[in-house]
Amino acid sequence: MARTSTYLNFCGTTEAAFSFYRSVFGTDFPGEPMRMRDVPGASEMSEEEGNQIMHVMLPILGGHVLMGTDVPASMQPGFVVGTNVSINLEPDTREEAERLFAALSEGGEVSMPLQVMFWGGYYGAFTDKFGISWMMNCESKT
Repeated sequence: MARTSTYLNFCGTTEAAFSFYRSVFGTDFPGEPMRMRDVPGASEMSEEEGNQIMHVMLPILGGHVLMGTDVPASMQPGFVVGTNVSINLEPDTREEAERLFAALSEGGEVSMPLQVMFWGGYYGAFTDKFGISWMMNCESKT
């Protein structure tokens, strides 16, 4: 089923932030957080970077889900608190993902074109012409 969530980016504090949010909302993670060490090619990371969060999800209110990640050190020079939030769309089909991606990114800047990722999702990211960051992740194979 399609859903919309909010994706938060942190510089090494994702685990602490999501532990705090979990205590506030009284909910729990639907699965173990994915660590950077679980990413293909992670053997080149330091132990500290490998322990950082690649992806975590936490249901909060009314079916809404917070998701989060730690920003790798190589990307932190461009990291700005206040612009570290994205709207994450999860359409039911790749066709709908492509339609939404094309329409919303028109006149904006695509940072990652839609493509199949190592976790199996059909994923892409962009900033729209109004400066809003969006992520598209479709789990469907069709």
